Amino acid sequence: MKFGLFDHVDRSDRSLATQLDERLAFVAAADEAGFYSYNVAEHHATPLNMVLVPGVYLGAVARATKRIRLGPLVYLLPLYSPLRLIEEICMLDHLCHGRLDVGIGRGVSAFELNYHRVDPETSRAVFLEAFEAVTRGPTQDWLTFAGEHFSYANVPMELRPYQQPHPPFAYPSSNEAGASWAGERGLNFSTLGAVERAKSCIAAYREALSARGGPAISSPDFPGGASVGVMRHILVADSAASARKIAEPAYAQWYASLTKLERDNVAGPRFARAMIGDIGEAAAKGSVILGTPDDVRGAIEAQASELGINIMLLSFFYGSLKFADALRSLRLFAGEVMPKLAPL
Repeated sequence: MKFGLFDHVDRSDRSLATQLDERLAFVAAADEAGFYSYNVAEHHATPLNMVLVPGVYLGAVARATKRIRLGPLVYLLPLYSPLRLIEEICMLDHLCHGRLDVGIGRGVSAFELNYHRVDPETSRAVFLEAFEAVTRGPTQDWLTFAGEHFSYANVPMELRPYQQPHPPFAYPSSNEAGASWAGERGLNFSTLGAVERAKSCIAAYREALSARGGPAISSPDFPGGASVGVMRHILVADSAASARKIAEPAYAQWYASLTKLERDNVAGPRFARAMIGDIGEAAAKGSVILGTPDDVRGAIEAQASELGINIMLLSFFYGSLKFADALRSLRLFAGEVMPKLAPL
């Protein structure tokens, strides 16, 4: 069982320059504490994400860390030229000396896609084509690809990634169809939401991965070669009451940022349906973990057993949380929770 970090880098009450400085120090602390990975979201035109160009941000993270794996979760493929993205992936993989994991997705928010003049109705076809090109390019001396949306003829692949044939790819999803798609292609997988919802997605992924015969790129870090994870917000403190007091306003601000585009476009689709707004309900259903180190350890043991995961992606730093509170939560977890969960 491994533990990684997931981060929206959502808007806080500090200046963005200060927020980014804090984040780099925070990820460096997670690196020193032995966390396995750090994953950052990509969102646009929303306070949910202040690092709208994840490659730029992760380039800084790569140089501020030494061991922790890192990557976007996800790159929104319909917003990229596949050729341009291949080059970025290769650069990042060398900057971090082969610690890059590449999450890919088509974009859960129709509002964000529309702002970029990408039609949500055709974005899946664009995503599938882009994925094929991005995974093919790093394995060839010359990229030749002919599709409806992208076409390349004999483009020299001067950049190759540090990892061969390319970094591992991952696909997160909060529905069974997406989970099955990830398994069918042998990608790493993660999900979110209440335990029951996550359980059905993980089952669908494992079934599809088994039918395929295993992952496309096997990792020695995980049994069976594929990472299977779930994302959770977390706050560790000296008492359950203190954890709730610190986390509740921060989580409320994060949730407000998550749902802002839905609230601004009241007739639009609801894309944040997998997440729960009330922190008490979220904790009861497993998408938030709060409490003392012993409380947190027990909750994680229970979820790991029920879900059959081999990694948990923890969001320690969100909303209005102060740097000191997030860092103390991280250190309590690393010092008093992780060692006791090593046998998992």
